Amino acid sequence: MDAEQVRSAERALSVGTWAITFGAVLYSVLTVTPLMSGHTPAGWRWTAPILPLVVDAAVVIVVRMDSTLARLGGDGGRWPAVLRWMTGVMTVLLNVGLSALKGDLVGVAVHSVAPLLLIVTAETSLAYRRAIAAALAAREAAERAERAEREQRAEEQRRRAREERMAEWDAAERRERERREHEAQLACEQREHEARMLREEREERARRESAERAERERREREVSERERREREEHRGREWREREAAEQARRELLAGGPAAERLPEDRARAIAQAAFAAGLAQRTAVELTGWSAGWIAARYQECKAEQGQRVPLHVVNDAEQSENEKTTEPEERAS
Repeated sequence: MDAEQVRSAERALSVGTWAITFGAVLYSVLTVTPLMSGHTPAGWRWTAPILPLVVDAAVVIVVRMDSTLARLGGDGGRWPAVLRWMTGVMTVLLNVGLSALKGDLVGVAVHSVAPLLLIVTAETSLAYRRAIAAALAAREAAERAERAEREQRAEEQRRRAREERMAEWDAAERRERERREHEAQLACEQREHEARMLREEREERARRESAERAERERREREVSERERREREEHRGREWREREAAEQARRELLAGGPAAERLPEDRARAIAQAAFAAGLAQRTAVELTGWSAGWIAARYQECKAEQGQRVPLHVVNDAEQSENEKTTEPEERAS
């Protein structure tokens, strides 16, 4: 795929994303305005469209900035994702609010289509743009390496051509000099012969040294190129491992509040991910369904694994509190 096809695909992605975005924004304004009118004093009903416009403006900002950052290969961090999902949830709730108040389940389903499509489209377009940016960067690196190799081969060919021309000129000059010397003085033939043999030996030695130097430079270039490729592959592996770890952590934290207590293994994994993401313990309690004491103990374990000194009685007290909370219902039941 050439650059023009990539740009065409990006244009199609941008046009489709903005078409869905503006359609969802318009639909949201038309849907939410009656809801806001019914819950606004009579003298202020003209302000009903302001709230959906504000929420949808935040959606437009998120979509625009995500596309720009993806094109530049950057990452806005955690807050853009929080804003993207927060505005998406607000849009869904506002769109289905009127139907939900009337008990119209079909209306709830119909009015949730546009905001849900907008949320999924924003996430999908961001993933597409990041994948396109990574592929383009890899291709540009390969093209630069290929161009450098071609230039190196061309320079080597020019160098060999210069050496061949110099050798031809030297040979022609030597033959002419020998002819003049032979015609001028036959008595110096032996002396000239010895001088010629010595000169040829020096030239042969120079050629050997030149060939050895060229071979040594070639080997050094090969070693340097191999080391460069290994460094690039190592950096690529580290980047992929970090991305996989970050994706796994986001998946653990994206489940929302737990309706009931999760299994201990999964709860531990979510608590570790929440600690690594810097979330408050209260959030971890909501995500796992476990008590605050148990979550506090897991946070203290995570801090201890990072090398920080954690008083042992803090962890024991937290675990004791958790055991008391879990055994208290059983005692009351008995």
